[in-house]
Amino acid sequence: MTKPCIICVAITGSLPTKENNPAVPITVAEQIESTQEAFEAGATIAHCHVRDDEGKPTSDPERFARLKEGLEKHCPGMIVQLSTGGRSGAGQTRGGMLPLSPDMASLSVGSNNFPTRVYENPPELVDWLASEMVKYNVKPEIEAFDLSHILKAADMFKKGQIAETPYVQFVMGVKNAMPVDRDVFDYYIKTVHRLFGEDANWCAAGIGAHQITLNDWAVSSGGHARTGLEDNVRIDRDTLAPSNAALVQRVVDLCDKYERPVATWQQAREMLNLKVPAIA
Repeated sequence: MTKPCIICVAITGSLPTKENNPAVPITVAEQIESTQEAFEAGATIAHCHVRDDEGKPTSDPERFARLKEGLEKHCPGMIVQLSTGGRSGAGQTRGGMLPLSPDMASLSVGSNNFPTRVYENPPELVDWLASEMVKYNVKPEIEAFDLSHILKAADMFKKGQIAETPYVQFVMGVKNAMPVDRDVFDYYIKTVHRLFGEDANWCAAGIGAHQITLNDWAVSSGGHARTGLEDNVRIDRDTLAPSNAALVQRVVDLCDKYERPVATWQQAREMLNLKVPAIA
């Protein structure tokens, strides 16, 4: 299998704290340093959240701007993907950073259960976020927590609400949402190819101990892989991950195992049809 594998590193998220793992980067400076290490290890997409002065999730555009600027300086060519996730704000505040025109942004197109609450993505908000992404030339990454989310993305693409072939990420292992199920995973791939073509790119993310399982499935099946401290703070049950870079290295090792090259940032941008930054 010769198709290069794009590695996405979800560096911080909204939930992990230094009490969970001291390596979790909280401040903008910590996030830039951690991402640079992950970039040098092989990651070419940085999935980004920001925190306030108390370490709590926020959608503050100013903090996102500082993070984006730092990543563009210290990780030249890396794809910057900002989160519009619901733990960081409510309503349209979730898209307040989109005028920054990052390369990509996450887009959840439907609601689902989370461990202790409903992750609400009402249609009006989904439509507005999608329209902002079109307006500011931001490529969405569709966060598929359920099969219906892939079908919704196809409908939005057909209507022109998503400008290009959707890049879908399967998220499995969230408690009360889609469990880690190989038959479902394989059907997700089949559905993406049926709706968007055999050459359509897709990604997969596993939560907690399931991270390495989804990494393995994605790499061995020709997809792209997400890792990072947002989703999982451990190497194994007894060992905390020392860094985001260490989790990236696990995916690099899987690429070696399955004889797949790790995508360079140039290859990742070409596959996702993203512009090459001026610094290159």
